[in-house]
Order: sequence, then structure tokens, then C-alpha cells
Amino acid sequence: MIELRPHVKDSKSSYIREILNVTQRDEVISLAGGLPCPSLFPMQIIEEVMPSLAVDRSLFQYSSTAGYQPLLNELRIREQIPNTHQMLVTSGAQQGIDLCVRAFIGRGDKVVTEQPSYLGALQIFSFAQADILTVKNEKDGPNLPQLEKHFLNNKVKLFYAVPDFHNPTGCCWSLHKRKEVARLCQRHNVLLLEDAPYRNLRFSGEALPTVSSQCPEISIMLRSFSKVVAPAMRVGTLTAPKYWMLAITKLKQAADLHTNSPMQKLCLEIIRHPEFDAHVEKLNREYKHRYLALADELSFLPKSEYSFQSVEGGMFIWLKIPPCNTLSLAKSALSNGVAIVPGCEFYANSQNAKSALRLNFSNNEPHKIKQALNRLRPVLELYRTAN
Repeated sequence: MIELRPHVKDSKSSYIREILNVTQRDEVISLAGGLPCPSLFPMQIIEEVMPSLAVDRSLFQYSSTAGYQPLLNELRIREQIPNTHQMLVTSGAQQGIDLCVRAFIGRGDKVVTEQPSYLGALQIFSFAQADILTVKNEKDGPNLPQLEKHFLNNKVKLFYAVPDFHNPTGCCWSLHKRKEVARLCQRHNVLLLEDAPYRNLRFSGEALPTVSSQCPEISIMLRSFSKVVAPAMRVGTLTAPKYWMLAITKLKQAADLHTNSPMQKLCLEIIRHPEFDAHVEKLNREYKHRYLALADELSFLPKSEYSFQSVEGGMFIWLKIPPCNTLSLAKSALSNGVAIVPGCEFYANSQNAKSALRLNFSNNEPHKIKQALNRLRPVLELYRTAN
């Protein structure tokens, strides 16, 4: 029998992907996945612009690997992409991570991630057989002395980060840490891979410049329309200096030839629509309402044992809980009709995991969030008293 390579055969599955079918049952309330609310998808805009796709046969032919040119032109203006950089349309930001890792990282190469970190990125680093180093994620971004120590003592090739409404903690980096991380990456010649799928989901506070804009010559920026339009469209972008883009485009070509052209056209028509900005504003108003609903429900937990950091956007609250087996707790919660993600899923090494839960607030209305917490609280109490 032909054997799979060991690092592929023995790879860990995503907890969220595994429970996705279960969470779609009506009797289960999901606080698990990073799901945008389907009732807030811009369906009126989509219904209005969709007929324009059917009259353009060229959209259904093979197309340029780089992406649908009118969309690239629009995004270059919107995102103020400098002439030194190019943009590639990807199948979601997830593909952007994969392409960058395949372009720059080989077996044993050292990468740094925040701890905890996005589990989809950790999976990709694991498949690449990279050596993952971690830096503590504080309330305003990574621990700078620890990050600099990694850069000094190890031949680090890449630093992967989610500075805006971090997944899973929801934190947003301060301006000071954005500038300092950029400075450290420049000084030590480390590639910064900035993942920004939640950047437009800000419902309070002031927008800050991207970290990539502080060190453009050694950074790659990933964006996504999954959170502000619809995830099934699978449209994201990768922006990088021109001197890297030819090789990355070849990798994209080998992977899937090009991203879905009709969806790229649909995405263009949506973001050009005069009601799109109002749609994003409505999205953020509603997500703030839902965030406050979840925060209010969590305030009933004993503050001496449960804590969370307030957030200004995104989709998640990171709830720190008394020490316990969080995977077992999550399974018990699922049996009680509420889906959550255990904190251990977001650590490269589960032995380093702190007791915490990632709770999503974007996918449910406040009354559903209240029901979910009514189901979750007795499970939390059971595990608290068991320790």
C-alpha cells in the first residue's frame, strides 16, 4: 500500500471544521466558527448586480492568474497600493497564507507566530514542517522584548501576525507596537506576513495604519472579503513587493490557475455599489450590539475566575477560565446545545495552552447569545467545581 508522508498522515484536523456539520443543526447554538451573520449578507446588492454576470461570457472562460483586472484596478485605488507593489487575487486570505509559506518556508525554517494564533495558519506551518516559535500576545500586541529575542537568537524567516482584531483574542495592536514590530522586522530582515481579514470590522475606536505600511519592502499584506461580503465567494488579495510577485503568481497558477472569475466580478460590483459603504456601517453597528450582548452575559460569571479583554471590532471574545481540560469542556458544552472552540486549538504546542475559550458574537442575535450562555454557564460551573 502506498503510504502518505508522515507529517501529512499524522496532521491534526481543525476542530472547527470537524464540528461544522454539528453546529448547523437547529438545536445547536454556535459560538464556535468565525462566521459572519448570513442575515446581514448584502443580498439586495447581490440580487441587483448578479444579472450583469450572465451577459458577460468572458467571465466563464479561463482567466489571468493575477486576477480580474477591473477588480485589481479598483482595489489598487481603494487600498492606495504603491507603485512598488502588486496585488494578486486569492481564493480567500487562507490561500494567501499558503502561497507565502510555500514561497518562503521550507522544512526546519523558523517562523514566529503570536501565542495564541490563528489555527488555519498553524496548520499550514505544520504542513510545511516549519519550526514554530511563539511570542506572547498581550492586550496591545506582541511582547516586544520576547519578539526581539527570537529575532536575535534564531534565524527567523517569517513573522505571521493578525494585528487588527486578532483571531482568537480579539486584541488590536497599539500604534507603538505596530511601529516597533516594523522596525524589528527591518533590522533583522524578517518577512512580516500581515493577515487582515477583520480590519474593516471596527465598531469603536480609531483605525490605525497597517504594520505593512511601516515596512513595505519586507512585508506581505493579506485581505479578505469573507467577513464584509460573504465567505463562500472565496475572494481575497495578496499584496507584495514586485520582486516577489512573479514567483508567488507561479505558485498560484500551479495551485488552481486562477480564482473564480464570476465571483471576482461580483465582488467588484458589490464594492462599487453606492450602498456598499452603508452596508459595512450597518454590519459594524449590528456586530457592536451583539458584542455588547455577549459581554453583558459574561459579566455574570465570577470576575475573580473569569476574565476577558474588551474589543473594538472583529468577531471574537477570548474568555479566560479556571484551569481545566478545555477540549473536554467544549465537548460537554456541545452536548448541552452550544458550540464553542477550546483555547488549546490556537496553540502550536497544546502543552503551552492556557485555559480559555474563543467565543464568536457575530453569528447570533442577542436573544440567541443569551440562550447560548444559559446553556454554557452550568457547564463552566461543573468544570470549575471539579477542579
